[in-house]
Order: sequence, then structure tokens, then C-alpha cells
Amino acid sequence: MEEVSTYQDIHRYVVEQCLKGDRKAQQELYKLYSKAMFNICRRMMGDEEEAKDVLQDAFVIAFTKLHTFQFQSAFGAWLKRIVVNHCIGTLQKKRLLISPINEKFDAIEEKNSVDEEEIQYEVKKIMRAIDQISDGCKVVLNLYLFEGYDHKEIAEILSITESTSKAQYSKARKKIREILKSQNP
Repeated sequence: MEEVSTYQDIHRYVVEQCLKGDRKAQQELYKLYSKAMFNICRRMMGDEEEAKDVLQDAFVIAFTKLHTFQFQSAFGAWLKRIVVNHCIGTLQKKRLLISPINEKFDAIEEKNSVDEEEIQYEVKKIMRAIDQISDGCKVVLNLYLFEGYDHKEIAEILSITESTSKAQYSKARKKIREILKSQNP
């Protein structure tokens, strides 16, 4: 067996073994990335069971397209793109398309000092609020806030205008604030 030294070399080796049809390597690749990819699916789909289904489908797509991976970028980035695209495609198939809207950006309010439990509680509240917004807003919010895409990239991915992406993001933030305020009168 070859000596494997760096994190990227380990992943390259596992990917190469997958390309040779090694089932254990496929399981290892799944184990390495499934949790992070599930988090993306969960945030974008808004439903845990649907996120699990989408995750499985995305891995099937990734394994069938693995021969196209050229090692020019990190495997995780390549896989993340497949997962995000599959989530978007699934949402679009449900005919929940993003509609253009025009709104101004709201300023983000920040808290200065909170303890660990309070942070976890607030995160759960925010995630529940995100689950309640429209899928169009949810997709843009997740791509921008959690996945690090800018509005130009989001516009290209979703085939919308950059201003629509910004408006959907603004609408998502406003709606989440409204939901959170209604929970804390």
C-alpha cells in the first residue's frame, strides 16, 4: 500500500480507490463527507427526512460522476457543488420557484455577550424560523449566508438576476426577524 501523508493525499487516495470500484473506499468517502453535506441539505430543504433523501441522491450522482473529478479543486468543494445543485433542482421540481421582489436591506442587529446555552437556544430558534420561510428565500439565504456564495454566483446558479438574489436574501432576513419577534412578544 502506498504511503499517504497529507489530508488532501488521503482524500485523493480514497477517491482513486473509489474510481477502481472499491466499495470500502466508497463507504469511507461517504463517512468523510456525509455529515457536512447533510447539514447543507437540511438547511436548504427545511425538512430532515427530505434532506436525507436528497443527500443519498446527491451521493449517487457524485459516485456516478466521480470519473469527471479532475483533482483541480478539493473533493469537498466538488461534492458540495453537486449537493447544492441537487437541492436546488429538487426544490425547482417541486415548482417552488423564486419570484422577483424589491426590498431594501435591513441592518443586522448584533448581540455582544451571550453564554453557550443561550447561543444554542437562539440557533435552534433561528433554524426553526428558517424552516418557516418560503423555499425561494431559504435557498438564497443558505447559499449566501451558510455556503459563502456571493449574489452574482447565486444569480448564475439559480438563473435569476443579482438584484433578485439580494431581494430574496433581504426578504428572508426580514421574515425571520418577524417570526422571531412573534415568538418573543
